Amino acid sequence: MDFRTELATFLRSRRARLRPEDVGVRPFGGRRRVPGLRREELAQLAGVSVDYYVRLEQGRSQNVSDSVLDAVAGALRLDAAERAHLGHLTRALRDAPAQNLAPQPVRAGVQVLLGALDEVPAYVLGRRLDILASNRLARLLFGDFDALPAERRNVAWLHFLDPDARERYPDWEQTARDTVAALRMDLGRYPCDDRLCGLLGELSVRSDDFNRLWAEHHVRENSHGPQRIRHPATGELPLLRETLRLPDEPDQTLVTYVAEPGSQAHTALSALAGRVLVGGGPGGHGPLPRN
Repeated sequence: MDFRTELATFLRSRRARLRPEDVGVRPFGGRRRVPGLRREELAQLAGVSVDYYVRLEQGRSQNVSDSVLDAVAGALRLDAAERAHLGHLTRALRDAPAQNLAPQPVRAGVQVLLGALDEVPAYVLGRRLDILASNRLARLLFGDFDALPAERRNVAWLHFLDPDARERYPDWEQTARDTVAALRMDLGRYPCDDRLCGLLGELSVRSDDFNRLWAEHHVRENSHGPQRIRHPATGELPLLRETLRLPDEPDQTLVTYVAEPGSQAHTALSALAGRVLVGGGPGGHGPLPRN
């Protein structure tokens, strides 16, 4: 991965979404050939020299201070995830590569917790959005992760290369955009992760949609919010997604999908969970009853 190019395209994409009048700087003269702030305008806003900013954007200022990064981030109006990503990219240019990332076993207590969540689909995500563990309801709702080869137990792989993904996610475009944004965040954290680079390479070769969304340069942490899931036995389920970082496991998050109590989706999940608990499965007995 060429992190000079990654840093340059990220900063250019952030400049492109701002106009001089949006941030209170006097536009430099001459015909504007590209949208957004020019380098000169951004440097003025951040309080650094134009030459210094140009070197930063080109990846030629590897020892940039945190105060300068803060000034540039403020001038570009970066959110917290984007600011962290900027720091990750500059460190990737400066520091020695990380080697041999350790495996990510899921603690026994977390495995027990997953099994105890009878009516809540849940799984544990690791680096590069690998699915490290899941409960039975998650496997019924999203597909049997355990039956897949290890390299396919990955949220991004499933979003872009599983032919059932568009049917499973009614809001596929936004879900895919969020997935790409989270992958880019991981790329900054672990710039020398060979498995991540291999995943990005496969997605770029096999999915035009991935290439289109990757080019937008969005950066975002896995978070929370509404998530619609479609299942053949239940129809469309409006759920709430919650992502919880696991204590003492900085690279692992517990992802759960819950329904509003008393809602049709809650009833459907409960019925689906009941089928799982008594030995039912994806090849069950037709659609569940609807309220």
